Amino acid sequence: MAAAGLTTERAAELLKRAGPNVLPGEKPVPQWRKLWAELTHFFALMLWVAAALAFVADMPQLGVAIIVVVIVNGVFAHIQQERAQHAAARLRGLLPADVRVRRDGQVRTVHASDLVTDDAVLLTAGDRIPADVILLTAAACAVDESMLTGESVPVPKSGGDAAWGGTFLVNGDAEATVTATGAATRLAGIAALTSAAVPPPTPLSLELRRIVRLVVIVALGIACLFFLVSLVAGIAWRDSFLFAIGVAVALVPEGLLPTVTLSLAMGAQRMAAKNALVRNLEAVETLGSTTFICTDKTGTLTQNRMNAVQVHTPAGTIQVAGEGYDPAGSVQGDGQEAAAEAALAARAASQGRAVLRNGEWQASGDPMEAAIDALAQRLAGGPVSGTPPARRLAFDPVRRRESAMVGTDLFCKGAPEAVLPLCAGVTARTAGEVEVMASGGLRVIAVARRNLAGMAGDRMSMPPEELECGMELLGLIGLHDPPRPGVGDVISTARRAGLKLAMITGDHPATAAAIAREIGLAGTPEMVVEGSGLPEDEQMLGALLDRDGIVVSRVSPEQKLRVAKALQSRGHVVAMTGDGVNDGPALREADIGVAMGLAGTDVAREAADLVLLDDHFATIVAAIEQGRATYANIHRFLTYHLTDNVAELTPFVVWALSGGQFPLALGVLQILALDIGTDLLPALALGAEAPGKRVLSRPPDRRHLMDRQLMVRVFCVLGPVEAAVEMAAFSAVLFAGGWTRGGLPESGLLLAASGTAFTAVVLGQLANAFACRSATVLPWQLGWGTNRLLLWAVVAELAVLAACLFIPPAAGLLGQAPPPPAGLLAAAVAIPAVLAADWIYKGAKARWVRR
Repeated sequence: MAAAGLTTERAAELLKRAGPNVLPGEKPVPQWRKLWAELTHFFALMLWVAAALAFVADMPQLGVAIIVVVIVNGVFAHIQQERAQHAAARLRGLLPADVRVRRDGQVRTVHASDLVTDDAVLLTAGDRIPADVILLTAAACAVDESMLTGESVPVPKSGGDAAWGGTFLVNGDAEATVTATGAATRLAGIAALTSAAVPPPTPLSLELRRIVRLVVIVALGIACLFFLVSLVAGIAWRDSFLFAIGVAVALVPEGLLPTVTLSLAMGAQRMAAKNALVRNLEAVETLGSTTFICTDKTGTLTQNRMNAVQVHTPAGTIQVAGEGYDPAGSVQGDGQEAAAEAALAARAASQGRAVLRNGEWQASGDPMEAAIDALAQRLAGGPVSGTPPARRLAFDPVRRRESAMVGTDLFCKGAPEAVLPLCAGVTARTAGEVEVMASGGLRVIAVARRNLAGMAGDRMSMPPEELECGMELLGLIGLHDPPRPGVGDVISTARRAGLKLAMITGDHPATAAAIAREIGLAGTPEMVVEGSGLPEDEQMLGALLDRDGIVVSRVSPEQKLRVAKALQSRGHVVAMTGDGVNDGPALREADIGVAMGLAGTDVAREAADLVLLDDHFATIVAAIEQGRATYANIHRFLTYHLTDNVAELTPFVVWALSGGQFPLALGVLQILALDIGTDLLPALALGAEAPGKRVLSRPPDRRHLMDRQLMVRVFCVLGPVEAAVEMAAFSAVLFAGGWTRGGLPESGLLLAASGTAFTAVVLGQLANAFACRSATVLPWQLGWGTNRLLLWAVVAELAVLAACLFIPPAAGLLGQAPPPPAGLLAAAVAIPAVLAADWIYKGAKARWVRR
């Protein structure tokens, strides 16, 4: 292949012949098969069996009604799953994979899918290798092949070595020739073997399984008990079976799974609107359980808009004034010529540049390197150009420096503690100057030079250790990265939410401490530790880190991983931010890995659960807020539905305890109408509730979904009150119509009384929906109209109620009639009764909490 790479025409010809460079997609699952899965899960199978038994028992209306329940729930769940998958596809599309290639003798950026064999690809540290390649030139390269081999240690690579598509270049720069694309790559073969792999269950899915099993066991157990009680009471087996089926249907929360899916999907969409892309829907709920945030500094807490403001050289110190990456500026102080020499040397070891785009000076590449480029132009008095390096020694997180060979000189820049020991004639005054600059919140870069003229050996293959020694220190460059506006307020909000915060950074301890103090992150007492000083004992490490406001500086990737594990061992749910290549292990290990979408590498984004499109710390806190809201919404739905279960089950309990002497207030078809006709839409509206004002004013909630608080509220407060009004209204109509205990009520009277009970349950659930919006705040304090979906759901609920009562075919099918005026008034008591019970419960709970 020529050095110029392929021509555009040849690349187009090869692309047409071989197809795009994409992995073969999994064979799409037909829509009917996805729908079939929703119709045959455990819940659905139980109802299918019930429908079959209903037909066997000569109860076709019941059988048809149960089938409708299964189909409606299955279709709804299928629609929600499809929406979630399409949303995930859109999120993936926001992070396209671009690659630099040589074509027509020029370096161009093309989409990875447009690569063809024989393309000349240019790679830098952090890039995903887009296809199978042979490395032509490789400067200090190492490749993370863990996704293929399982080995986490990067593999060194040199010219002539092969590298596989999908792996990551974690160190160095390389130019390579593409040898295979798309389906012909090694990754495609492995993907075919692993596509059937089932991911492990998430905490939320395990919790939902626990609830499902518990509900099913209780439903079947109670149904069997009622069946036996009915037989003992002398009731025909057919009627006994009807009662048992009614009890089972009353207890099964058919809308649970679709409501959870909708709540997670809406949570993910709301996060996306706030620049937080969720790569896994169930990570939305995990975010709500976060207790500890380990955040990077640069770009997350600060603006990542570096500006070189000070240069210290042996000839003196100068102050530089300028705006961002604009080369225009002013200089004051002694030693401007020496400062310019240091800036030009640092520029030679950098690849980032300050560029003018749309009338605004911006960073192209690393912001720090762009700031150095702007500094060099300010000190030189105009644009500068330099000879391209003959060799680069890429930045290494272990060496903490990088170098470039230009002519007979080696220019090196990096962390002062990594560069100063390699320089001759460095005095204590220089080291003191580093501390002074860092204490002022500046990021300090040391710049050195070595003349290689007359040096024996092949300089192009010599290891970095032999080249980067005996250097001359040219100067220290101080860069300022201002904090993001409002980040201090966000940190205060996070602390009010019960979150602990730590700054995990590679910067100098004094620089990190200065920024932490400026934004209010530093704890009291202030604690700053270096990565090299972390204790080896894991228990001691956890005890050291488990405090709010700790700053860990000069941290290596391995130490960052240890931090995540140590905090998890202390019981924390850890959110860890990262943007670099070597942040991948820590992001995978953390409960929530948070990658930077603007400045982050492909490695970090691939390992993360959450990608920040604006790289802002405030977005993490906003995502946690939405995660908590999603958990609370699932809790709201369960409270709402189980309260209805109590009201639906009560008529069967009363009938059984009376030995059949007291008429049954609700029939099975009425219960089904309540579950899918009136309750489903308000339940879904509760699942879409926006975060409350107090979501971030309390510690994270890590209870089971069906906890003691929910049980007390459902079975001791809301449920009994709703059931009491239901049975009171039913009894009032019966007794007002002349019924006496033990007698058989007249058919019309029983239908009207049953319609009254049905109305009482619907109106009670209407009030219950507003009560369930919060576990602590009263509905009128939240505002009746702040959840518009709930308002529309209530309107639909009332419309369904009217149809079930006043449309004769529907009323006849359900076995009810419109209630008389007195019965309607009695049923309407359910609204103030439920709201009053909710008010008393919340008030008593608040007083108990205050005590």
